[in-house]
Amino acid sequence: MCGITGAFAFTEKGKEKLPFVKHATTCLTSRGPDAEGIFSKDKIALGHRRLSIIDTTANGAQPMRDESGRYTIVFNGEIFNYRELKKQLSSKGINFTSESDTEVLLKLFIAEGENCFTKLDGEFAFAIYDGTEKKLILCRDRYGIKPLYYYHDENNFIFASEMKAIMKYNCELNIDISSLRTYLHLNYIPSPDSIFNEVKKIPAGSFTEIKSDGKTTNKTYYEPKYKANNNLSYESAKSTLRELLTTSVQNRMIADVPLGSFLSGGVDSSIIAALASQQTKHLKTFSIGFKDEPLFDETNFARSVAKKINTEHTVFSLSNDDLYANLNNLLSYIDEPFADSSALAVYILSNYTRKHVTVALSGDGADELFGGYNKHTASLFSLQKNLATQFIKYTSPIWNTLPKSRNSKTGNKLRQLSKLSAGLKLDNKDRYWRWAGFSDGKDNPLLSNFSRSPGNTKNKIVADINNDLNSWLLADIKLVLENDMLVKVDRMSMANSLEVRVPFLDHRIVDFSLQLPVDFKINKQSRKRILKDTFADLLPAEILTRSKQGFEVPLLKWFRNELKSEIENNYLEDSFIREQKLFNPDYIKQLKKQLFSVNPDDAVAKTWAIIVFQHWWKQNGLTEKNIQSPN
Repeated sequence: MCGITGAFAFTEKGKEKLPFVKHATTCLTSRGPDAEGIFSKDKIALGHRRLSIIDTTANGAQPMRDESGRYTIVFNGEIFNYRELKKQLSSKGINFTSESDTEVLLKLFIAEGENCFTKLDGEFAFAIYDGTEKKLILCRDRYGIKPLYYYHDENNFIFASEMKAIMKYNCELNIDISSLRTYLHLNYIPSPDSIFNEVKKIPAGSFTEIKSDGKTTNKTYYEPKYKANNNLSYESAKSTLRELLTTSVQNRMIADVPLGSFLSGGVDSSIIAALASQQTKHLKTFSIGFKDEPLFDETNFARSVAKKINTEHTVFSLSNDDLYANLNNLLSYIDEPFADSSALAVYILSNYTRKHVTVALSGDGADELFGGYNKHTASLFSLQKNLATQFIKYTSPIWNTLPKSRNSKTGNKLRQLSKLSAGLKLDNKDRYWRWAGFSDGKDNPLLSNFSRSPGNTKNKIVADINNDLNSWLLADIKLVLENDMLVKVDRMSMANSLEVRVPFLDHRIVDFSLQLPVDFKINKQSRKRILKDTFADLLPAEILTRSKQGFEVPLLKWFRNELKSEIENNYLEDSFIREQKLFNPDYIKQLKKQLFSVNPDDAVAKTWAIIVFQHWWKQNGLTEKNIQSPN
């Protein structure tokens, strides 16, 4: 993987931004520590930081130009079917001077234009400049595995892999209150929006063409859709899934550098590691354990899998002090507010794994495709309309008064029951939105002096939600997967110069999953049913029967001990909150009171979201002048 950036000027004034490409490129060094390249000519400047994976020689360096000098590309990602595409192009008389997938991508585009995007099997974000027609084309992979931000005004079009690079161009940027409102509910900001009003994200599965006069054309080349195949038997579906995932893993093991696999001990990463171990001897697998948090430690399960599939397994055993020691590094790297606290675990796992390999396989995507989350089970439960649903629905006063917390089994179960009870009183659309976030989903009192309703972002996300759980899974692919899970993996791995590949997100697997009936994926007895049944022979029995166990950072312990002073005297300090003029001071006081009470509930997640935002705000020197009120 790599880091890319660039600026395209439409006017003479716009050309003043071009020299900033150097600083923007350098700030992406962790995404590409191996080399840096700059291309600048007339009204275009492109920058690239390289993490060498395929063809590590200078022949694969970027920015890369074709022989005529007309086309120049900067590319972040991997094209896993590049050898097949190269053969097709070679048969037409097209010559190559490298073994890189970058050159294949460039020459495929030259030969076929935008029609080539649907032929790509990979994870990517790239920009190609046509020096003859004076236009720039930006494209992003089908599911948003690789990021691509952009800024557009009357003088410039500026793009980059990360927000921090956009900020290096010294553009005027203002916080978008609508995006902040969404962030405070979800703990992340969905595409195409960003925290800044002037910066957007290229949506997954789409591309944008920018002409020299500043006019842009946006097109979607791929969109996941549910297409029921009622003629598919369960046994034939299992056979197809096994073939598809085996091929996907095999394709994603192409590399000219050391490759390994994450192995948490859960079903998803275990299946990927098991399939990878069939393709190579002595596969290296990696997991992290938590000495002080036995409730969240999965290392015994990971070791059990590693023993069965015969990998060279490494466990990084961490204490809470080890976790806390990395907290500031995590906060400092985040360049757009993102408050999924499990990012810390991914950050540390990536850091330790990078000492052994340059590429790692991951099990991300399976939960969204095959129904792996608590809310999927809860959604099925909500449709039953039996005595159990009625009991939980109408006993919400009980659940609301009992102490709830993510840091114990009992407290977490009570928290889930309270959230379940609240959701059962809502219609399908409001229920999805409520269970996707950390507020009641209606009116977020954290914001001061602004409209606090969820607005158009919510309406767009829940538009197609109905009684069919497949509508929930499709919404999760577009919302949770693209904007939370994949952002977490990309940012935390790239912070440590580690490339992570996600075999479940081969588009053939995603499209296949969207043909399957709900009961193939999840029923009363099992989540990810077809996944477990298809690969049962590869895994220890206890992996298939254990309950899902996500990792929770011990935030509450830190908030009440190591971070308490920072909360009271810095991030949530009353005079700072009032001077900032973003958050409601009275609600912040209530939030702190709840946080330090015996019933913290989701005050922990809400507080973490504010801490992440405040650290980002202060790190970037923002003030009241940088606030953009919504229309």
